Amino acid sequence: MRPKEIRYIPRNLKDLLIEMKDTSELMVDLAYSAMVYDDEDIAEEVMRLEEKMDTLDYHMKIAAMLSTRRVEEAEEMSGVLQVARASENIANAAGDIAKIVLMDMGIPMELKLAMREADETIARATVSEDSTIAGRNLEDIELDTEAGMWIIAIRRNDEWIYDPNHQTRIRPDDVVFARGHDEGVPLFIELVTGHKYVPRTIQHERFLIDLERAVDIIVEMKNMGELSVGLAYSALLFDNDDIAHEVKALEAEMDSMKHELQHWVLETAKHVPDVNILRGLLQLANSAEAISDAAYTIADTVLRDIDLHPIITIAVRESDEVITKLVVQDCSPIVEKTFGQLKLETETGVHVMAIKREDRWVYRPNKKTIVRAGDILIARGSHTGEEALFEMCACPLDDKNDS
Repeated sequence: MRPKEIRYIPRNLKDLLIEMKDTSELMVDLAYSAMVYDDEDIAEEVMRLEEKMDTLDYHMKIAAMLSTRRVEEAEEMSGVLQVARASENIANAAGDIAKIVLMDMGIPMELKLAMREADETIARATVSEDSTIAGRNLEDIELDTEAGMWIIAIRRNDEWIYDPNHQTRIRPDDVVFARGHDEGVPLFIELVTGHKYVPRTIQHERFLIDLERAVDIIVEMKNMGELSVGLAYSALLFDNDDIAHEVKALEAEMDSMKHELQHWVLETAKHVPDVNILRGLLQLANSAEAISDAAYTIADTVLRDIDLHPIITIAVRESDEVITKLVVQDCSPIVEKTFGQLKLETETGVHVMAIKREDRWVYRPNKKTIVRAGDILIARGSHTGEEALFEMCACPLDDKNDS
């Protein structure tokens, strides 16, 4: 099969960088979901996006070469290309995870079923002509209320819409991707397709020992990889050495977890009837570590004090999923409340990745984590979600007037 020919089309660097960032991050989400849910359709979407990333990477290199004339400009552009290369590496790693499904490399069904209980899912469906959501915008559909799912991306022919907002209108033949929990999938499929959801029957044998340990390692590697990427872009946006060093520490921790998962595979191989059913886990371990390595490549531009082209911070700021930093004031109504009480993600659609509290970091705060005055929240979400977060955390007007 001949590789697809790429033709040069003039594109500006900012738009290319935004698209590479958004595409690579979506690919990671889709790839893990395809692997856990054994979904070939979603795995094929990942491979389609990987082809798109190759094209974006080509245009990025051409645009970078055409935009420099002096040594100083070339030095700044080296940072842009390093970030672009890291995005491409994240996409390649996501593609390798998707290939676990497409090449039937083997991950025990018992392990997949256990992981489904430990994490959210991503579902994919094509909008039918007679669907009740065709022609309506997301605000009117209220999918999160109806099905406990929210749409994270839409493919319309060969065009992608990342992080669609309330005004995004759904059209027939759109391929929509939604995130949520298992129980919401049947309602989502029925709303989108207009047909009754028929679950697949799954038969599997039970033979794995220490299953919980493997599930914990894989879920932690997935979460740590996503956190590494988010923090790496945060380090870029805020030019923050402190956050960049955290990405470096996470990369070292990911190396240890990769070896731990490989060790579990070798130990478990003694007790399974066919070692081929564990082969995919070795690829998963390598791919998860590659995502963390790529995040460190992004953070490295900050740690090595490379002169960053202003276009990098503009691109991170203007991408569909923005990263924000918020200092919690003494008078904020969220002080001394838990994340479970606040329901920040439900109320604003923004996910808090980490909290800087004095000289230490709290990663992935849970429902029991209490917000303290002076906390620095590092969060990611849509532009409208960011506004809702600031509004929710703002001091009451009376307190502002008193001060």
